[in-house]
This record gives sequence, structure tokens and C-alpha cells, in this order.
Amino acid sequence: MKFLVLPSLLLLLIFFVYPIITILVKSFSDPEFGFQNYIQFFSQSAYVSALINTFKIAFMVTAITVIAAYPVAYVMTIAPPKVKGIMMLLVLLPFWTALLVRTFSWMVLLQDNGVINKLLMWFGFVDEPLTLINSLTGVVIGMVYIMLPFMILPMHTTMNSIDRNLLQAAGNLGATPWKAFLKVFLPLSLPGVGTGAIIVFVMTLGYYIIPALLGGTHEIMLGEFIADQIQSHLNWGIGATAGAVLVVITMIFFVIYLKVNEPETKEE
Repeated sequence: MKFLVLPSLLLLLIFFVYPIITILVKSFSDPEFGFQNYIQFFSQSAYVSALINTFKIAFMVTAITVIAAYPVAYVMTIAPPKVKGIMMLLVLLPFWTALLVRTFSWMVLLQDNGVINKLLMWFGFVDEPLTLINSLTGVVIGMVYIMLPFMILPMHTTMNSIDRNLLQAAGNLGATPWKAFLKVFLPLSLPGVGTGAIIVFVMTLGYYIIPALLGGTHEIMLGEFIADQIQSHLNWGIGATAGAVLVVITMIFFVIYLKVNEPETKEE
């Protein structure tokens, strides 16, 4: 049985562990061995700002995605089979289109003379076009759109596994539908919310295309920073350092998430 695990373990080591080790080694050894890259990274305000912006945008996107995805996942759970199938198709539809094509579509929609600004002005919500592109707003909108399926699917899986008899039992005990939802359904659905949130948060941290196309120069994320350092300046040391810092902080958040969701063991 142990030999059956070896091929999978080998693949994980080659495609996941080895690249991370390479980044860590390069961050300490380019151009010379030492901590000079980390000292330079944390002493430059522009570098630290890119790191802070990355986590700020990741938190914003994750929070908005949770709020937007929860009602959709809930409706998919209670909807008739045909409606549920159509909703699932709509959720999965973006996966069949290239990410770059979807991002360029948002560039068209969010520009000053785009559809969104025209509708806002036509309805009288604004008097002049809003700055929706080359800004934080554009990045958040594009990220939320891309990340919604990754939030909806884990939520829906968890909600679909909740025993409906529990809600009926709560109703038989005198709880209103709203109270039964808050006291029974919502707590049981939180594991799905947590899983979706950690997936979206981690994926958002490393995204490059959307911030590069929809964002501005004031809200640069670490993915853009790494690409710029390596492609434009051939500064592999700082680029690898930024990647290593991002990996370490992400792992810290992931470990905290695992600790918070760790099942409690009862002492006998």
C-alpha cells in the first residue's frame, strides 16, 4: 500500500514543493548569500505598500464574495432540480472562457463610456462617469466576478449536505423560519463558507492579470510587483523574496484557519 502512495507523493514534491524551495533558495542566494534581499524588501516603502495592498484587496474580495455568494448557494440548495441545473450551468459557464477574455470584457464594461457608466448616468445615479477602471474599484469588481464560482461551489456542497429534518424539528419546537435559519442552518453552513473563503483569499493573493489590466499604479499587488522585478529589471532576488514572503504569510493564515476549524476532542 505504501508503494501506491509514492507516485502521488513524488508528483507533489516535484510540482509543488520543489518550486517553493527554489524560490526560497533564490531569495537568499541572489545575488549573494544572505538576508540582504529581505532587508531591502522590508526597508523600501514601495515594496511594503505592494504587500499591504495585496492583503487589503484579498480581504475585500473575500468579504464581498462571501456576501454575494451565500444567497446564490442557498437558492441553489432549495431550488427545483431544473432551476438548480440552470443555476449550476451559469456558475460553471465562466470556466469555459479564457480568463484573459473575461478580463478584457470587464475593461470594455468599466471604461468611462462603457455600459455600466452609461446605465448609471441614464438612470440619473451619477452626473459624470465614475472611475471604474485603472482603480481599486475595477480590481475588486473583476476579482469578485472571477472568484464567485470558487465561493459558491463549496458553500453549495456544504448546504446541500445539511439535513432538512433539523429545520423541520426547529419549526416543530416553535422556531420561526428565520430563527431556524439563524440558529440551525447558518451555523451548519459555516464550514462551506470557511472553505470557500480560504480558497478565494489564497487565490486572490497571487493573481496578476486582473490587477495588471484593471488596476492602477497606486494599487499595485504583489503579483504585478514580482512580474515587474523579474521581467523588467531582471531582479530575481527581490522577486523571489516577494514570492517567499507571500508564501510564508499565506501559510500562516492557512494554519490559523486549520487550527480554528480543528475538531474539538473530548477528554474522557
